[in-house]
Amino acid sequence: MGGGSNNSHNIDNGKYVRYTPEQVEALERLYNDCPKPSSMRRQQLIRECPILSNIEPKQIKVWFQNRRCREKQRKEASRLQAVNRKLTAMNKLLMEENDRLQKQVSHLVYENSYFRQHPQNGNLATTDTSCESVVTSGQHHLTPQHQPRDASPAGLLSIADETLTEFISKATGTAVEWVQMHGMKPGPDSIGIVAISHGCTGIAARACGLVGLDPTRVAEILKDKPCWSRDCRSLDIVNVLSTANGGTLELIYMQLYAPTTLAPARDFWMLRYTSVMEDGSLVICERSLNNTQNGPSMPPSPHFVRAEILPSGYLIRPCEGGGSILHIVDHFDLEPWSVPEVLRSLYESSTLLAQRTTMAALRYLREISQEISQPNVTGWGRRPAALRALSQRLSKGFNEAVNGFSDEGWSMLESDGIDDVTLLVNSSPTKMMMTSSLPFSNGFTSMPSAVLCAKASMLLQNVPPSILLRFLREHRQEWADNSIDAYSAAAIKAGPCSLPIPRPGSFGGQVILPLAHTIENEEFMEVIKLESLGHYQEDMMMPADIFLLQMCSGVDENAVESCAELIFAPIDASFSDDAPIIPSGFRIIPLDSKSVRLVNEGLSPNRTLDLASALDVGSRTAGDSCGSRGNTKSVMTIAFQLAFEMHMQENVASMARQYVRSVIASVQRVALALSPSSHQLSGLRPPPASPEAHTLARWISHSYRCYLGVDLLKPHGTDILKSLWHHPDAVMCCSLKALPPVFTFANQAGLDMLETTLVALQDITLEKIFDNNNGKKTMCSGFPQIMQQGFMCMDGGVCMSSMGRAVTYEKAVAWKVLNDDEEPHCICFMFLNWSFI
Repeated sequence: MGGGSNNSHNIDNGKYVRYTPEQVEALERLYNDCPKPSSMRRQQLIRECPILSNIEPKQIKVWFQNRRCREKQRKEASRLQAVNRKLTAMNKLLMEENDRLQKQVSHLVYENSYFRQHPQNGNLATTDTSCESVVTSGQHHLTPQHQPRDASPAGLLSIADETLTEFISKATGTAVEWVQMHGMKPGPDSIGIVAISHGCTGIAARACGLVGLDPTRVAEILKDKPCWSRDCRSLDIVNVLSTANGGTLELIYMQLYAPTTLAPARDFWMLRYTSVMEDGSLVICERSLNNTQNGPSMPPSPHFVRAEILPSGYLIRPCEGGGSILHIVDHFDLEPWSVPEVLRSLYESSTLLAQRTTMAALRYLREISQEISQPNVTGWGRRPAALRALSQRLSKGFNEAVNGFSDEGWSMLESDGIDDVTLLVNSSPTKMMMTSSLPFSNGFTSMPSAVLCAKASMLLQNVPPSILLRFLREHRQEWADNSIDAYSAAAIKAGPCSLPIPRPGSFGGQVILPLAHTIENEEFMEVIKLESLGHYQEDMMMPADIFLLQMCSGVDENAVESCAELIFAPIDASFSDDAPIIPSGFRIIPLDSKSVRLVNEGLSPNRTLDLASALDVGSRTAGDSCGSRGNTKSVMTIAFQLAFEMHMQENVASMARQYVRSVIASVQRVALALSPSSHQLSGLRPPPASPEAHTLARWISHSYRCYLGVDLLKPHGTDILKSLWHHPDAVMCCSLKALPPVFTFANQAGLDMLETTLVALQDITLEKIFDNNNGKKTMCSGFPQIMQQGFMCMDGGVCMSSMGRAVTYEKAVAWKVLNDDEEPHCICFMFLNWSFI
């Protein structure tokens, strides 16, 4: 049915129709305009096309049904062919990876056998030419190069050939011992096969994957590092030389941003070699030129530490059926000696390198590929390329604020005597071009003449970055509503839109308007609308509502722990692509717990706040804190930028210091509340050791036995408070004196369930955790029964933690707790077999 023919006739009273080419052409034209025409439209088609007059409307309806079915089958066949090509390429990639791993296993087995047979030669050094290092006792140390390398054109070509050989041996051979990165499983929809180095000089990461772009396009994108690497400040090509084999040699000076305010940025003077191999593969390899002569050189730059790129690069092979197979190797020596000891793990982490650089390249290429194959428009009518450009501007602006380079116009202000917050001012014309003449929907225009940046870094303990950042994003009011009077007064004097976020007293709840997600959902952008409450003067020239463009990444708890960022900037309601952006925000980077020592040596006291001690609950000592297994530590960097008029600098500086300090205090309070939930894998916390706590534990245990007839805790001979504290079920006490009733005590399981601490427990009411009609009804009807009968058993249900997460429990028991005078002291609740939904 629907096939073309030169004959046109009806068979079996119109149940079967053979269409002529002219009829098919007429139907196809309508299908292109309207794939699913209505009955009226089909009848109109018959009237307008005489060649269809001998076909019944039902038969035309059937033709369109079959045509839609064929189109669906064609798309599905095309999709399956694409999946098959991808699986074929992935299978080839996995077979090559399997061969490489077998070679690596054979090499390790040989080494193991050798050292078993010659234990006395265990310290014998063996040379690994691929890494230019010497292996001694399982550790690699950089071999000093006493003679500088020749940097003449011939010498550079010789260096390029060596770099190419070493890079290929790392990408496809066994020059480096690679270990698959945790959580990265290869597959047709995965980002690729990602591995990190084990036991080589510096830090290294390797990845291989499929990209739906031709090799030439892939090479073009990868060579433009600032377009895809958020950490790359600049990449300048100083000189270009051509080689006899058609390749190119490039002398490059590159700068990378510092991730925190606690360490200087890095720069590189390097050689990049691009050529085509015999099998048609494109190869781009690079290495530092730190020890050369007879050629160009790059003198040290102020505020930068000269780091080293060991042989690294990209191997791009054409893939059968289209696309490319890409191998990436990033190998750096970031000179960790130049940073405070507490931060050295950031510069010694191959995992962080893989996440921030290697995987970032693959993600960017996959985004470009998807946009080409599936062009679409995302939120607010923006195409992905436009949103990506906005996210780049947000990230770059935040990095500039964190680093505060003098060549961009930043200068430091004097301290107020409490050097916890660093203030910088930028009044350069370039910066002002981004901030001048800010239009608003109410017709007013702001004319700031400078930008002030207030920034600080702090150490956090026992708070996973993803959880903390997610809370900061979802509960903005918890950290953006402090110092209202001073903040509002300074805001009025500083001028319109001079604040990174609206004043707490004038705006109510926030509305999150999603814009877009990246392919792997590692990053998403959104617009935050803060609705006005009308609490401001007419002469303040403020818009009715405030809109913030916000970028968030690293909030997935199930992903490999990585850098988490929340960066935002005020925007006009029109949201134009060329709107000025002054970003502010947070960045939280996890530290390697094995190498972190919370020491003050090397840390500048005027730039760091140590919140670790504030996160401990009870009588645990600092030594216990550092020694607990599974402790998580991270460094948080905060930077806020304010546009203002120069004559108001003193007022704005005072306001900025106070505001950032209030944000820090709020983060400290939030970290305090969040830390217990992440402590479940860190060993058991000791119970509070006060006499009152021991007495309360005794009253709870005695009352439970009196009313329910069984023991709550283990029999005599054990510490009652310790047994109650480590009881597997959530036990918590509620006061009878306060209305509404508030919690006064909880054991470790109870604190974990409520996601709070003993300090913050008294801010939680019983009504808050039973924030549903059924729960409140049960509690209201159950209180008289508890007071009269002494206890009450409840079926399973759902309650809420202090963080708003739903908690399900299998059963609950409530009983009246009597003091030594047999008078009611409180009501105790026990939730059995609870878990987060």
